[in-house]
Amino acid sequence: MKHVFFLMFLSLCVMMQNIHAQTQTMVYLCVDEHGRKTYQNTGIENKKGCKRVDLPSITTIPAPFKPHAKQTAVASFSSSASSSTLNVNSAKSFNSATPYDFPRVDSSTQKARDNDRYQILSDELKAEEAKLATLKRDFNNGEPERQGDERNYAKYQERVGQMRDNISRTNRNIEALKREISNLK
Repeated sequence: MKHVFFLMFLSLCVMMQNIHAQTQTMVYLCVDEHGRKTYQNTGIENKKGCKRVDLPSITTIPAPFKPHAKQTAVASFSSSASSSTLNVNSAKSFNSATPYDFPRVDSSTQKARDNDRYQILSDELKAEEAKLATLKRDFNNGEPERQGDERNYAKYQERVGQMRDNISRTNRNIEALKREISNLK
């Protein structure tokens, strides 16, 4: 019986603490001499241009809305629809899937970037092929030479298993690099 009363008292204390914490949060709307509005939660009741605002209990504040390219194009299309011509740039941005503020790159710069990417991928492919050749040579068709510290056959088997894993991983890397290079062309 004592435990029940203690739990009830404890839960009542927690509820009172939550209520007290919610009532202490005060929000002030301050307008400066330039007319800019700011919301602050510091105790500035007596500051000129600041008024206390009673807000409902809000746990999250949504991010400001930023229109996408399609919405911007629709707005420019509807504003230009009153005139007899359609803005070509708005039609292009309406069909694109990139945001309206996404930076554009000219074709010569993009071509140079693609060439650099092709060169990097080709260099990686050559390195992986050289690594694969070395791994296969050391693997010796599944019977690599035993090393001096491998007196135990289990250690030898473990190293052979790791070599198999390395070979299969390198093969997958080579296949992925070849796919990536074929996507560039």
